[in-house]
Amino acid sequence: VVVDRPDIRGRKAILEVHARGKPLAEGIDLDSLARATPGFTGADLANTINEAALLAARFGKTEIGQEELDEAVDRVIAGPERRSRVMTDEEKRITAYHEGGHALVGFALPNADPIHKVTIIPRGRAGGYTLSLPMEDRHYMRRSEMVDRLAMMLGGRAAEELIFTDPTTGASNDIEQATNLARRMVMEYGMSDRLGPMRY
Repeated sequence: VVVDRPDIRGRKAILEVHARGKPLAEGIDLDSLARATPGFTGADLANTINEAALLAARFGKTEIGQEELDEAVDRVIAGPERRSRVMTDEEKRITAYHEGGHALVGFALPNADPIHKVTIIPRGRAGGYTLSLPMEDRHYMRRSEMVDRLAMMLGGRAAEELIFTDPTTGASNDIEQATNLARRMVMEYGMSDRLGPMRY
């Protein structure tokens, strides 16, 4: 049975189905690819394999390598690279500090997921992104883990304020995600000390 958000075994099975008949390079480990794609739906996993195949063909390769799979995962998560998007040196500097803020906060907090990748190459609407991945699939999340996740989401904005004293609009998506998580913590999960274990 394929569920909307399959666990690691389900993700590996889906990847195996979509990889059938595609020329994977020697040494490609679908186990590690399944571990690197938590939260992916079946459609996301299919898109990942298909995108990797298209990338390999575009570069004239006869096999799908790890490089194409890594790029395909990044594309599914954040969209294609936008090398045509011209960023000034100052914008690159702001983005580097912003993403560095996310990474440092995530690295320092005991309940945050490990940092997997940090980039300042624009993708989709983002100027860069920091990717943290859980070590294993989880069905529950503790309040302490959510608080650390909130801190990591706001680490980019905090870095901008510390370094430049004048924050930018670059944190708008981070603020939106943090607001949504904080609202769910209070209104759905009953994690507010003041309001108690009630659903609002």
